[in-house]
Amino acid sequence: MTARGIIVGAPRSGSGKTSVTIGILRALKRRGVRVAGAKSGPDYIDPGFHQAATGRPGVNLDSWAMSPALLGSLAAGATEDAEIVVIESAMGLFDGIRSDEGRTGAAADLARRFGLPVLLVLDVSGQSRTAAAVALGFRAYDPQVEIGGVVLNRVGSERHRTQCAEPIEALGLPVLGSIQRDPTMSLPERHLGLVQASEHDNLEAFIERMADVMEASLDLDRIMELAKPLAGVSDGTLALSPPGQRVALAQDAAFTFVYPHLARQWREAGAELIPFSPLADQGPDPSCDCCWLPGGYPELHAGALSAAHEFRATTARFAATRPVHGECGGFMVLGQLIEDADGIAHPMLGLLGHATSYAKRKMNLGYRQARLLADSPIGRAGETVRGHEFHYASVTDRGADDPLAEIADGIGQPIGLSGARRGHVSGTFFHAIAKA
Repeated sequence: MTARGIIVGAPRSGSGKTSVTIGILRALKRRGVRVAGAKSGPDYIDPGFHQAATGRPGVNLDSWAMSPALLGSLAAGATEDAEIVVIESAMGLFDGIRSDEGRTGAAADLARRFGLPVLLVLDVSGQSRTAAAVALGFRAYDPQVEIGGVVLNRVGSERHRTQCAEPIEALGLPVLGSIQRDPTMSLPERHLGLVQASEHDNLEAFIERMADVMEASLDLDRIMELAKPLAGVSDGTLALSPPGQRVALAQDAAFTFVYPHLARQWREAGAELIPFSPLADQGPDPSCDCCWLPGGYPELHAGALSAAHEFRATTARFAATRPVHGECGGFMVLGQLIEDADGIAHPMLGLLGHATSYAKRKMNLGYRQARLLADSPIGRAGETVRGHEFHYASVTDRGADDPLAEIADGIGQPIGLSGARRGHVSGTFFHAIAKA
């Protein structure tokens, strides 16, 4: 059976897409539907909520960072043994970067690429008939992007619902549900956005409640009928080659983030991922041939990491003979020290020479194109890797290590040298998504 798909989109972030998506995913699962979730763009948090709601791994589908062939391959994996895939848009439906290739990173690219309709979530708080003008603009803006139906979110009353719904339906756009205003439906946030699924208190109860709300508020049968088969799925394209046959992967509250598509593809390519917990004072398994320190929130656990003497000693021994790579938070831990929000400096691994600070905050956000200057676990010298950077930590001392890459932003504007390398150790602030 060919899986069908639908995109949950909105005019902007904060419209309620994530709550609507989580609720639909769990509500369909409760009905016995084999349902999977996906996220447009580089957001690494929402796939965790999708997995919690469905019991199936989430995936990112990023039209800027991923080639069309890779998008088709990952979509094929997401639809495997699924009846329907619900793709949650990042930001607004058409929000992306300028691209002569048509690879903007926007969810609208996925709608065109896979021929999928959009379920448009409109936050109608503070408006009524104007919602119809917004819906009309979405329908007219790009004829190749089908707006299949509308969900009204944060409705104040039945009268408010009618004032919004009637002019939208007069345009020929079906309103497939309305959700009452309820501030308790919001997900908790912190400095990098939503709290990750693994850290959410009473996550299962929250997901069940979202499913109850969507069951009561939306016409799920019509939403399922709206979904269409995904066009142009394929298989066999790797985002990044596995960094080793046996990969020691730091995994705990300080190291929470690996893109789901990378972990899945590495396993499918035959690699073993061997988890260890630095916060439990564990180091990489000596039988592994590569160590990967992913992103996360080391600044929230800097004291515990600094006191993890076995982790520090074991990782140093490992790095003497085998590759160790750190991304974002992992890169911070590879350095000399992390200064926490209170200005307290905590010694880190010292395998690279830089120092970072969360007390001196500066937001760094955006797509990155990295031309590698040396071989590393993310690619060969001379290759270009596409990725994403999002952090508030600043570098207070760059150290004397060689840089790992020359980087540019998403539209090719040079940014400068990035990351560091010394011996078998390398790291960057950007998260690698796929080879260019």
